[in-house]
Amino acid sequence: MEQGTIKQFDEQERTGSLLTDDRVEVRIDPTSIEGSQIRTLRIGQRVAYDREDVEGTPVARGLHLVTVTS
Repeated sequence: MEQGTIKQFDEQERTGSLLTDDRVEVRIDPTSIEGSQIRTLRIGQRVAYDREDVEGTPVARGLHLVTVTS
């Protein structure tokens, strides 16, 4: 699984984007979080996901939150 940081997220539309650690933008759509307990995402949150290319656009699949320990 890859990891990235939430760039934007529209709670009502359940769409947005994240940035990979290499600064590549990956789309988040409702299918990205199907079956998860995620209700909303905040800018700056770390997430793990699988990346799939859909018509040449990278899309997150199987998105889940990453717990950061200090």
